[in-house]
Amino acid sequence: MASMLVAGCHHDSEGGAAAASCLTDTKLVDQNGNTVALTSLKGKPLVVDFIYTSCPGPCLMETAKLANVALRLGSDLGSKVTIVSISVDPEHDGPKQLLDYSRQQGADEKGWYFLTGGPGDIDRALAGFKLSRQVEPDGSVGHLVDMMLVGPDGRLIREYNGEIVKAQDIVDDVRKTLNKGGAA
Repeated sequence: MASMLVAGCHHDSEGGAAAASCLTDTKLVDQNGNTVALTSLKGKPLVVDFIYTSCPGPCLMETAKLANVALRLGSDLGSKVTIVSISVDPEHDGPKQLLDYSRQQGADEKGWYFLTGGPGDIDRALAGFKLSRQVEPDGSVGHLVDMMLVGPDGRLIREYNGEIVKAQDIVDDVRKTLNKGGAA
């Protein structure tokens, strides 16, 4: 299984590094069947990870970790902070599968989006984070264990290894971002 490293986020051609944004204008579909443009999520800090519902291990662990983050954020989730889990297996993960997964994992929370779309849409969304999917010849997908904290302006603040980061460290960074208005 593969893990990709992040070099940064998408750079707008006229703005350079100052305008770097991870959030492309790609439109995805959430677990309730609603269309969500990634750019529409600007305005609040985002905690982003990349999962697939048939994953046998790492994705379950990451989702459990983010459920712990959601619990610690309490009422700030949805009102001040958004969690986004993007499927890297859109060929098998539709809105129904994502809704079932979120409920099974105790992650069916207001302010937490589980997103999917066509393979090209997912690839474009991942490209904004400087990531790509690895699809094996048998159709299985590689794991992306990256988790990211994205500021209200869409720029990457911090990247985490989802296998080792502690939920409290993510919460602390989110709180710093909220207190400073952007930078952790």
